[in-house]
Amino acid sequence: MPSIDVVDETFLAVPRARVADEFAVAARWPRLWPDLELEVVTDRGEQGFRWTVAGALVGSMEVWLEQVLDGTVVHYFLRAEPPGPMSPRRAAVEAGRRQRAAKAIALALKARLEAGRAPGEPPV
Repeated sequence: MPSIDVVDETFLAVPRARVADEFAVAARWPRLWPDLELEVVTDRGEQGFRWTVAGALVGSMEVWLEQVLDGTVVHYFLRAEPPGPMSPRRAAVEAGRRQRAAKAIALALKARLEAGRAPGEPPV
């Protein structure tokens, strides 16, 4: 099992194609994951991306976009190791930091893409 194993899911009341557009622009990736170097392994179009990860961590990352009802569930996976030795305590701290960062990315995306949509209303 990797030292850093992050799994997150967030529902966005936004069509999957619109969410996919947000991740399709490689120039945005450094703002989302500033200390990671990403290389696309699989571009699945509206279903998301799989990357290899280098830099602060070494491993793999995936954003899988699942169409659910009138929106999209953003599934996020990060499975990686530090490039050098890391104590179990430090790995746990780093995993927690990465979990909070993943949720912050998803909630910021949700707030921006759902802006102006009243609760219970269909996606814009």
